[in-house]
Amino acid sequence: MKYNVISYFLSEGFKNVFKNKKSTFSCLGVMCATMFMFGIFFAIGQNINNIVSEIEDSQAIRVFALQEATQEEIDTLGEQISQIEGVNTIEPKTAEDAYNDVKEGLGDKQDIMDELSVSAFSASYIVTLTDLDLNESVQESISKLDNVKRITSNNQTISALSSVGKWIRIVTGTLLGILIVISIFIISNTIKLTVHARRKEISIMKYVGATNSFIRTPFIIEGVIIGILSCILSVALIGGIYNLVANKLLASPTVQTIGVSILSFNNLFTEIVAVYLVLGIGIGIVGSSISMKKYLEV
Repeated sequence: MKYNVISYFLSEGFKNVFKNKKSTFSCLGVMCATMFMFGIFFAIGQNINNIVSEIEDSQAIRVFALQEATQEEIDTLGEQISQIEGVNTIEPKTAEDAYNDVKEGLGDKQDIMDELSVSAFSASYIVTLTDLDLNESVQESISKLDNVKRITSNNQTISALSSVGKWIRIVTGTLLGILIVISIFIISNTIKLTVHARRKEISIMKYVGATNSFIRTPFIIEGVIIGILSCILSVALIGGIYNLVANKLLASPTVQTIGVSILSFNNLFTEIVAVYLVLGIGIGIVGSSISMKKYLEV
């Protein structure tokens, strides 16, 4: 019996999709446009987040040890830094490393360094963070440790990058919310046309005792089917356009000079499909349910 009911719901849902072609194409068009716009913003946002993350990884705190500290004390300092919450990686730099780095940075003026000895430099640690928001707290914790001479970092750059990351997430989330609301409104009104055309059939079903759930289910399945179709079409569309644009950008001399990496569509595929399925099925269900409400009220 359950099988017959389920098969009835599915068959009715599919019939509605193909029977009401104008309504179906209207819904598909709206949902594909919504998903496409979100896909563009999502792809741009993910690439910006990736670029910001790469820049974040290059931002580090440099902790200099006291010159009079012994090697054992310097090693202990490194162990203590690595145990601080928010520290991601820690790279030791000896006084000799610091001397050589400065010397290499001078280029053809390296002879200036002949007047200085390695003893003029301090051993240090280059520390990266798990989260740039923890920059100040990590520096404060490090400053309390023994044998710390000074701490250097580009606090303004770190603060700016942290703010950029937050705003990207806020903007992407806001746009998604707006697009969802618009889609639900348009789709629910589009499906209403189909429901209105079948209002007599719905009235007869209610008259013979059909429950609201029984009447509503085929329309919800119709919405889900349209949502899934929209997802498939949108993924194919955004994938093709994204790969075309990404390949042109990667071949651009400007991008190659800057050294910015662009995510491939394969990197975004799983997330986009997951979001599109949730959007498509969710909007289809909500839109269908809203459009049915008026005709199911007693």
